[in-house]
Amino acid sequence: MSGFVESFRNIFKIEELRSRILFTLALLIVVRIGAHITLPGVNAALIAESAKTQAPDTLFGLYDMFVGGAFSNAAVFALGIMPYISASIIIQLLGAVFPYFQKLQKEGEEGRKKITQLTRLGTIPIAALQAWGVSVQLASRRVGDLSIINPEVSGVLFTVSTVVFLTAGTIFMMWLGEQITEKGIGNGISLIIFIGIIDRFPYALFDEYQLIASGVRNLIIELVYISIFVVIVAGVISVTVATRKIPVQYAKRVVGRKVFGGVTQYIPMKVNQAGVMPLIFAQSIMFVPNTFLSFFPDSEFMQGLATYFNYSSYFYAFTYAMLIIFFTYFYTAIAFNPKDVADNMKKQGGFIPGVRPGKPTSDFIDNILTKITLPGSIFLAIIAIIPTFLMKFGVSTGLAQFYGGTSLLIIVGVALDTLQQIESHLLMRHYDGFMKKTKLKARRY
Repeated sequence: MSGFVESFRNIFKIEELRSRILFTLALLIVVRIGAHITLPGVNAALIAESAKTQAPDTLFGLYDMFVGGAFSNAAVFALGIMPYISASIIIQLLGAVFPYFQKLQKEGEEGRKKITQLTRLGTIPIAALQAWGVSVQLASRRVGDLSIINPEVSGVLFTVSTVVFLTAGTIFMMWLGEQITEKGIGNGISLIIFIGIIDRFPYALFDEYQLIASGVRNLIIELVYISIFVVIVAGVISVTVATRKIPVQYAKRVVGRKVFGGVTQYIPMKVNQAGVMPLIFAQSIMFVPNTFLSFFPDSEFMQGLATYFNYSSYFYAFTYAMLIIFFTYFYTAIAFNPKDVADNMKKQGGFIPGVRPGKPTSDFIDNILTKITLPGSIFLAIIAIIPTFLMKFGVSTGLAQFYGGTSLLIIVGVALDTLQQIESHLLMRHYDGFMKKTKLKARRY
């Protein structure tokens, strides 16, 4: 514990690191302020009342989680950074189909710059389209007999102003994210999503405290829940950093009087190669039926059908788990191409001991990738459905979301990435890092 405190103090001894962290915190505060500035023409009091009835198990609830409640607040940052994420995913998927994007992905730094520019340009129409959808959704929201839109700005004026403000808000957040990445610490886009999710954690804790204070929840039971949470987080961290190392031998080359190669390196293949994307894809699909069925509140048949797609139903948990396993393989196949890895190794004179270069190497890597993806996909599926079972045992919906699923994986992934960047700054200046005695080591599978 004393080592951790000392490492924390060392952060503020390094002027550059201190400036980067303070700069990051300042921009994240701006993000949270923007999440509470209501759009022009929206009645703030009525939107706050309407937000209380916002269902968490719909697409709107999922979106609201990623933007830190800005969507339910009808704030200028209601779209968050999600249009940028959508554009990034589209560009990545296009890279698996169109040769032009494949070429850009292989062009190194120049290719990355072009892809970034295309992603920025693609963000604008996606944000504008989503902003139009939000304006329609806001115009239909009512509290009792009252519309949340002020009568003097309703109609076309409200639609145009909402599209302009929300699109501008997304572009501004995109710029903030890039500034954090360049001048701050950590990945700016990821941190914006991270701060939006973690913003709900204090409210979830307060709800649990109220249950204990009112006598509904036993303190011993609460301690058991805390222990379960610690174990789950430890498991997520372990699998997040777990890798399967494939040894690669490089042949010796003599250039002039210098000898190059002759060393063994490793290809680190992560057990969770797809990250959090399978959960996002699967959750988006699972929330579509419930979102559609919520438009028929007076239909007994539709509401009966909706119970199967409820966030706490076993049917939802099973289907959700199967979709996650499918999308883990699907996204891993897109994100990691064994043939490209094998070709690059062959060009650089590298080979896997006991495996011939070319197609045999590609097949060997693909075989290992298939094997380690299975436990990774099953782990993701288990983590995703843990909140469903915890809610059956009385854990509140708000807190259960942090015991697994997309929220926990994003929080752990972003926190580890940011911590490792801080660690590298400390070690570079000969200070002890946070993980001096308890360094996270990648497990081999």
